[in-house]
Amino acid sequence: MRTIRIQIVALAISAVALMAVGIGGGYWIASPRSQAPKAVHATATRAVAAHSPASRGKSKIAYYKNPMGLPDTSPVPKKDSMGMDYIPVYANRAGNEPGVVSVSPQRIQMLGVKTAPAQMRASLTRAIQATGTIQPDESKLSSVTTKFDGVVEKLLVATTGAYVRSGQPLATVWIQTPDTMMATGPDVITREIDLVIALQDKNQGEIGQAENVLRQYGIPESAIEDIVRTGRATRFVTITAPRSGVVLEKPAIEGMHFNTGDPLFKIADLSDVWLMADVQEQDMGAMHVGDRATASLVAYPGRSFAGKVDFIYPMLQANTRAGQVRIVLPNPDGLLRDSMYANVAIDTSSTSPQLMVVVPDSAVINNGAIQVVLVAHGAGRFESRAVKLGVQGGGYSQILSGVKPGEQVVVGANFLIDAESDLQAALQAFSAGGGSQGTGGP
Repeated sequence: MRTIRIQIVALAISAVALMAVGIGGGYWIASPRSQAPKAVHATATRAVAAHSPASRGKSKIAYYKNPMGLPDTSPVPKKDSMGMDYIPVYANRAGNEPGVVSVSPQRIQMLGVKTAPAQMRASLTRAIQATGTIQPDESKLSSVTTKFDGVVEKLLVATTGAYVRSGQPLATVWIQTPDTMMATGPDVITREIDLVIALQDKNQGEIGQAENVLRQYGIPESAIEDIVRTGRATRFVTITAPRSGVVLEKPAIEGMHFNTGDPLFKIADLSDVWLMADVQEQDMGAMHVGDRATASLVAYPGRSFAGKVDFIYPMLQANTRAGQVRIVLPNPDGLLRDSMYANVAIDTSSTSPQLMVVVPDSAVINNGAIQVVLVAHGAGRFESRAVKLGVQGGGYSQILSGVKPGEQVVVGANFLIDAESDLQAALQAFSAGGGSQGTGGP
């Protein structure tokens, strides 16, 4: 539509120019040759006088336009093919400033124009949206195993999901004597007998050494105390919980034979949990360890859980082009459970070694190829400026170039003013000489 309007204006101006040339040519032919130079000189004199510096005070000349209205301008004084002087265009004259549109006070009020100053800030904060799942803290997981072969005699904690305390008995096991012919497994019973002999000899050094050997084999303190108290080796020992937490897995069942290193229980301390969030690739550069995060879960509508970014994984998922971020969430009430789905907002902060110029996001007109801001000069005058954007966040955009601190920018009705600026720029392109004079809107 804009191209059609410009073409119509161009055709109209061209027709006017041709008519003017025709009239001038007829006048030249009809008049005596001695009078033609005087007429041309008088016309040029009036044009120059009307636009002379004396009539404009000390205004600065922006450029010179063709006296016949043709789309031709010059940065210096010159004459056209008929000897007529180009007309100066002053920078402070309303309607002559490139990229500037004048709007009446009534229209400003009708459009609801609002402005805000460009500010200086040290940082911008924005919330990155992501999704993820709850997982146990890997640093607070314990797998209960033994360093000897045996048989599960009795389960003292028989259900998965049960909460256990540190040192709580989990199961009673029977220690299997290794087959000396096959040379399988450690001979724990022999090590117990070494402790009994040391107790009988009352050799404190050997007693301490024998106790340490049994601890290395995973014999709990309760079993060692029984040997010291009774003075007899035993095949039955009680396995205890190494930490407080929830039993996530329980492979052990009564009567089951197990070998050295086989897991019997898996316990997780869920006082803190991990939220493994998937963050899009374009947002990974803004993430920092220590950023605050707020999670919401479908299971608890209306509630939020606060945490912090603890680790940013150094790889991306090839199929989704997303990176993983580990967020630690306190879980004192045990409400956050393994594999729960969560939405999370991560507050990231972009800082600069120097103060940055920022404007509200609503001030930026963006068509994808160019970004424009309308600067208000007062008295209903608005200038369209192309800007270069930096980081964004908190409803503000960093301006790398195009706007200075303190300048008033339009934050409301800027699209309507920009549309009017486009129309005026199209007219000026033919009446004042070339569209290159105005920056215009996108």
